[in-house]
Amino acid sequence: MNALSNANMAATSPCIGLASCAFPEARSSQTGVSVEYTPDPDKQWYVFRITYAREQQATDYLIEHGIYAYLAMGWKQIVKDGKKKRVLTPLFNLVFAYVTPDQAYSFVRDTPLCPFLTFYYDHFTVALDYRNPPLTISDSEMQSFVRATILKDPHVMAVDPSRCNFLSDEEVLVTDGPFAGVRGRVVRVSRQNRIAVSLRGISTLIVTAYIPSAFLKKEM
Repeated sequence: MNALSNANMAATSPCIGLASCAFPEARSSQTGVSVEYTPDPDKQWYVFRITYAREQQATDYLIEHGIYAYLAMGWKQIVKDGKKKRVLTPLFNLVFAYVTPDQAYSFVRDTPLCPFLTFYYDHFTVALDYRNPPLTISDSEMQSFVRATILKDPHVMAVDPSRCNFLSDEEVLVTDGPFAGVRGRVVRVSRQNRIAVSLRGISTLIVTAYIPSAFLKKEM
């Protein structure tokens, strides 16, 4: 999804519309190292679970080692020195990386990331060894997910499905506005119609800001 602006991507105008613009350049927040997204049949979007609040550190490490990685960020209100302040924090403790299977296993087993980076497993699939394999996400799902989160809109949030009042089971496409290109289901949150974006195998939903009905098109 010209730079991933959510803390680990360079902050430029978000790309809207064309699929080729869905993934901007990944950039380390620590060193400025950048990595271009290049579709590769040997790579997939792997999901890594991060512990000890090391999401940004893990993302920077991956990018600095030539890996295209994405960390979804959102605004959170905190109180510091008696004053309310908004800060950017990870929407959840997951980092997404576009890698080969060998690269994915290497980062989990053979790098300084080992103490706080593990696979997020696919609990809906059983491999031949009767174990759950690492979860991977399709390019199309990632495009929609990045478009929904890259804007750093203060109204975008990560929510449990139980908090959402789904208005329909039909999937829709946002055709206009800052969230153009996002696909999901229409939900009622905070008395507003928004779009809930889901990733297969991940229970938490990303909910956009308010979307006018005129900007929605039902998917066939």
